[in-house]
Amino acid sequence: MGNMKENNVPFFVILAMVTILFLYLLQPFFFPIFWAAVIAGVFRPLYSMINGKLNRPNLSTAILFLLIGVIILLPAGIIGTLVFKESARIYATLSPDAKHMDRNLQQMIDTISGNPVAQLFQINEEMLVAKTTEVVQGITKYIFVHLRDLTQNTLGLLVKFAIMLYTLFFFVRDGERFLRLAMKILPLGRGREKFLYERFIVTARSTLKVTLIIGGIQGMLGGGVFFVTDVEGALIWGLLMILMAIVPLVGCSIIWAPVGILMLLAGHVWEGILILTVGILVISTVDNLLRPILLGQDVEMHPLLIFLSTLGGLILFGFSGFVIGPVITSLLIAIWEMYEEFYRGN
Repeated sequence: MGNMKENNVPFFVILAMVTILFLYLLQPFFFPIFWAAVIAGVFRPLYSMINGKLNRPNLSTAILFLLIGVIILLPAGIIGTLVFKESARIYATLSPDAKHMDRNLQQMIDTISGNPVAQLFQINEEMLVAKTTEVVQGITKYIFVHLRDLTQNTLGLLVKFAIMLYTLFFFVRDGERFLRLAMKILPLGRGREKFLYERFIVTARSTLKVTLIIGGIQGMLGGGVFFVTDVEGALIWGLLMILMAIVPLVGCSIIWAPVGILMLLAGHVWEGILILTVGILVISTVDNLLRPILLGQDVEMHPLLIFLSTLGGLILFGFSGFVIGPVITSLLIAIWEMYEEFYRGN
């Protein structure tokens, strides 16, 4: 018996090497495959319902693709276009070679520099102009340049998008078959493979659900109050609040709090008070009240772990990290639970 195991060592070495090479081969397509798996998992119950009535897998998948296009792709395209145009406009008004700075921003700086509080801290207008322009230009430049690079690299974007759609088609249609194959390759026993898969889907679905709903509400509230108080670029700041909702606890306050304080310093008292009041009492409350309700018992994870895994995911994986981070942490917790159960059983 021992001799047979020794004879199998070269086989397992070759198996490990080929597996590593295969994963390395797929590495450039990690994000398209990941998002295909997430979208397939989220929409799998809807596919099962459609196919249960039609009993035609290909047609059911085509119908689901149409729904995904209407629900996800069309709104994402519209929002991306709006953000690109607005950030390009603001970036142009603040660029170093622009003939003059935006009037509203210049007026605000003039008022702030004459404010008694600003004078108390010896804040001069020249420094304020430089710092304010640097911050606003930095934010808009980041959006503008990255979106421009994204649109300029059209071929790479289309290839990855096509891979995502092609992979998504088979993940939706043959999801159960892939799951059974994975269970054969990684036999953990006692249905643990399916449990890990379900934990992956639940975490990804809950993270997306919470981000889209909370971000959408906060973005509309923030954009609305900015529009009422005549803040320059209310649309783009509202859209940015939707994106910032991916960061738990801090989120949109990174945007509305500085704007409210700047308004007060600029002498726009009722506007500043309104922004800060809505931010503290309404926008922040949306996160604090809805996040626990929406997450419910789906993701059994401490808020600190959610916060750190989300930030870590964003730093390591970019935008997709707000889902990848919590998913990795959730799977780790699940595996540790299995480990404890195994050793208790022995």
